[in-house]
Amino acid sequence: MLDKLQQIETAALTALDAVQDEAALDAWRVRYLGRQSELMQVFSGLGQLSKEERPAVGRAANQVKVKLEAALDEKRAALKEAALERALREEKVDVTLPGRAPRRGRLHPSTQTLRRILGILGEMGFQVFTSREVELDEFNFQYLNFPPDHPAREMQDSFYVEAGERGDNPVLLRTHTSPGQIHAMRYYAAMNPDNPPPIRIALPGMCFRYEQITARSEVQFNQVEGLVVGENVTFSDLKGTLAEFARRMFGPQARVRFRASYFPFTEPSAEVDVECFVCGGKGCPVCKHSGWLEILGCGMVHPVVLQNGGYDPQRYTGFAFGMGPERQAMLRHKIEDIRYFWGNDIRFLKQF
Repeated sequence: MLDKLQQIETAALTALDAVQDEAALDAWRVRYLGRQSELMQVFSGLGQLSKEERPAVGRAANQVKVKLEAALDEKRAALKEAALERALREEKVDVTLPGRAPRRGRLHPSTQTLRRILGILGEMGFQVFTSREVELDEFNFQYLNFPPDHPAREMQDSFYVEAGERGDNPVLLRTHTSPGQIHAMRYYAAMNPDNPPPIRIALPGMCFRYEQITARSEVQFNQVEGLVVGENVTFSDLKGTLAEFARRMFGPQARVRFRASYFPFTEPSAEVDVECFVCGGKGCPVCKHSGWLEILGCGMVHPVVLQNGGYDPQRYTGFAFGMGPERQAMLRHKIEDIRYFWGNDIRFLKQF
């Protein structure tokens, strides 16, 4: 039996020297160390040996097993090292090939237009002032000359958060950025109540209205509010500011028109239209076949609003305007449906 163990060891080590890859090594392991191998049969036959032979044969069999397992581990390590060297030698990387540019994310088209608007207003001397999206009724309506029973409230259907729990002052999602006018004027007026400083600010933000979703209207949209307050501010200043903005936004050839309108927080009030770039003024569903698309509402700040903001209407005047970045993006890029902005269609968004 001892001679047989010696033969098994010799044959196994000789066969191991000829192994060149992992598959052959695994076959060698099964043949010489597997359950059906000759070595394992020796262990199985120990019970048939005499008490005198059993210790010597068992000890010799264990020694052969340990030696073969050690040789197996050494061979496996040698094969891995050889495979690594071969890969380093054969699988070279050509560093002169052009790299693959990673896919980068993009700014949402509304964000791009919003930044363009704020950039133009910044060049014209406006500072950015932000305000909250959840408002009290008094800031969203009452301080802007919307009494609780004012019919103009029907112009804006609101999302109320705590309707009826605060009496005449419920919490709601702001329907426009105009509440920021009150917050801004009170902020600046608090600096010097007797002599408040002049204001020239832009207030960007998201607005929410409970409306029917169509190609021209959504329940949520961005808006940029502009506010200028100071001494001797006139409607001519308003018109010149907005005309210059339109030229910078849509190009020097952009046609602009002012139409008389009504807003409770401005007097007089107007709406500003730009010639529809989608149809070139011929008429289409986006411009309601008028050839013009409204881009903003504006007007001189109402004396009541000035007073609610802490500015004396006998001394100060001002103008305000509000515009929608999505509407202007539709003009610049000839987009026919405002619902594309919030549809999360990657085919639309990747174009910008």
